[in-house]
Amino acid sequence: MTPAPEDAETEHVDTEHVFGHLHFPAGSPRGLVALTHGAGGNCETKILRLMCSRFAAAGFLALRYDLPFRRRRPKGPPQPSRAEEDRAGIAAAAAALRERGDGPLVLGGVSYGGRQVTMLAAAQPEIADELLLMSYPLHPPGKPDKPRTEHLPSLTVPSVFVHGERDPFGTLDELRDALTLVPAPTRLLAVEGAAHDLSRAKTDPSDEAVRAVVALADGEAR
Repeated sequence: MTPAPEDAETEHVDTEHVFGHLHFPAGSPRGLVALTHGAGGNCETKILRLMCSRFAAAGFLALRYDLPFRRRRPKGPPQPSRAEEDRAGIAAAAAALRERGDGPLVLGGVSYGGRQVTMLAAAQPEIADELLLMSYPLHPPGKPDKPRTEHLPSLTVPSVFVHGERDPFGTLDELRDALTLVPAPTRLLAVEGAAHDLSRAKTDPSDEAVRAVVALADGEAR
């Protein structure tokens, strides 16, 4: 595994619609990345910092940002009845990032944030060129009979899934089966020994994830 890169130049972002941090590449960006957190986190989550640092080192302008529910209150889970507002926040982050640079746009997130990204992309496929989904919450823990897959047949954006081998929100085999519903190219990266919180994984999955995103963009799917 390649050592995690040192943070490049960063910039705090605090506007009406976007709150987070930008990580700048050394030269002109080859692409854009916007990543958000899960139900219990925020834009300071370790896995987001690792991913954005890695993307910046690979030449991407990378944004890690808070969803609207986290901007409303510093702690506590999102409200299902207001999930549409969180998807609007994702769209706002995507628009703000496109104003900063050119190139393909990768949208992604952790758990709840990633699920909202897939739902937005299923409804608006033009919103992104590729997705990066970390610890996708395929079903509630212990309830595989309640899969969150209704929108996957409408997901036409190429996607990389990074998933722990011991994730209670879905086994690797369950996720592989679910990905057969997605008509777009996909990649599944298993994180050895990891559960749902990839920030606590014994190995840093960011290097392999960034390489998978680039490879998928170049047409090396599945």
